Amino acid sequence: MGEAAAFFVDHLENGQHTNGFGVKSEDRDTSVQIGDRSYVIGGSHEGNPLFLGVQIHDKTTNKWSSPTVLGTGPKPCKGYSAIVLKQGRILVIKKGSASDDSIWFLEVDSLFVREQRKLLGKEVVAWSKGVRGNAEKPIVISGPSGVGKGTLITMLMKEFPSMFGFSVSHTTRSPRCMEKNGVHYHFTDKTVMEKEINDGKFLEFASVHGNLYGTSIESVEVVTDSGKRCILDIDVQGARSVKSSSLDAVFIFVCPPSMKELEDRLRARGTETEEQIQKRLRNAEAEIKAGKSSGIFEHILYNDNLEECYKNLKNLLGINDDAPVNGVEVEGINLPKEHTVTKMEDKIMIQETGEATKNDMIVLDLSSINGGAPGRTRGIVLDTVKSS
Repeated sequence: MGEAAAFFVDHLENGQHTNGFGVKSEDRDTSVQIGDRSYVIGGSHEGNPLFLGVQIHDKTTNKWSSPTVLGTGPKPCKGYSAIVLKQGRILVIKKGSASDDSIWFLEVDSLFVREQRKLLGKEVVAWSKGVRGNAEKPIVISGPSGVGKGTLITMLMKEFPSMFGFSVSHTTRSPRCMEKNGVHYHFTDKTVMEKEINDGKFLEFASVHGNLYGTSIESVEVVTDSGKRCILDIDVQGARSVKSSSLDAVFIFVCPPSMKELEDRLRARGTETEEQIQKRLRNAEAEIKAGKSSGIFEHILYNDNLEECYKNLKNLLGINDDAPVNGVEVEGINLPKEHTVTKMEDKIMIQETGEATKNDMIVLDLSSINGGAPGRTRGIVLDTVKSS
């Protein structure tokens, strides 16, 4: 079979029109035409000057709009290329950026964007950072207080410290004695966290005694980027929120062998009053019922014997008695400072240019990408073709 024609995309500063993509460059803005809409990428986002801006022009109505931008977006830069992909995505390649900040995807009509548009009742686009390779799914573990899930997680972390990690939660409460920002919690202002919740940057959140607590998508992705599987220890309500998000995770619910056994464990702690014990038991009964019937959890473990339950947990996670293989840290994509970009089917060719270059070509294979906004787009395969 013959090869498909390759299309060329200019850099912003070239000030030229492109051939085949409907992308135009003017004053460091890039206009990408998809159907009757032009998506203008450039400058800074009006709600956050740290992120690249996006505006939409509807040709049928001749009106401009500033969409709600979800996810953590790229920083403004001097130059970039934009390429229309399938599944309602635009690939944005930044020029002269750090290797971990060079490839981004703007979703304008993906499934996630369509769902958010319907939910919010307004125009929505969403950013996602592109990274090489794939990663193990994060793990959501839920269960009532006293069931032993914290002990199981501690055992897992102790035996395999390089395989698993916790995301650092956000909270609007003030730090307590010896608590460090970014270690124990990300301490943030309430108005800031409320805006980020509205911008779809949190997997789950709850209000406790007037303060917000939550798990951000970025905090989970940071753990995954480090080569570890992220563990989330959250309640059923939080698990329900994660399940309805774009995060692809493994959901495990830990049950006691009986309510009598759970009550005995709570009393053996000796840390709660009778009133507190009765409240925990009532909550536990409701949580167990929800955990079993909600359809959220793919796996249910019964902790009637700790060692046996721990063994079953490892089996669920694909860990045997042999030494496990550690995850691989995310590798950046080093792009030449001067380059041109072409597209052929699911492959993006980035050709190094300039006088003192080897004229090497970087090929990005996007045929197996997965994930997406408001988290990472993973599965990019990279190859370098030497000029010879």
